[in-house]
Amino acid sequence: MVNLKFSAFRGIMMLEVNAMPTTLATIKKDLEGRIGSEIMLVAQTGRKRQTERRGVLTETYPSVFVVDLDPNENSFERVSYSYSDILTRTVEIEFLSEAV
Repeated sequence: MVNLKFSAFRGIMMLEVNAMPTTLATIKKDLEGRIGSEIMLVAQTGRKRQTERRGVLTETYPSVFVVDLDPNENSFERVSYSYSDILTRTVEIEFLSEAV
């Protein structure tokens, strides 16, 4: 699914395309390019419940990716999710900074 958005900036029409990754390989490739980035995770944890976590994307593996969590905000050090969690929108990721 592709969302198109038109906006005007100083009289110039701009086209923004927000395309959702459609394959696990695409998601994995995108995350591999952002290792070291600070991210915010929103995970669906059950009936109308969500868990927000902040951390750094540290590793990618063939089926999962690993996030080292902020120790001040969480009681455990790291979490891992599968790429299919992103594809099915069980987990949503927002990149807060670029890779260091």
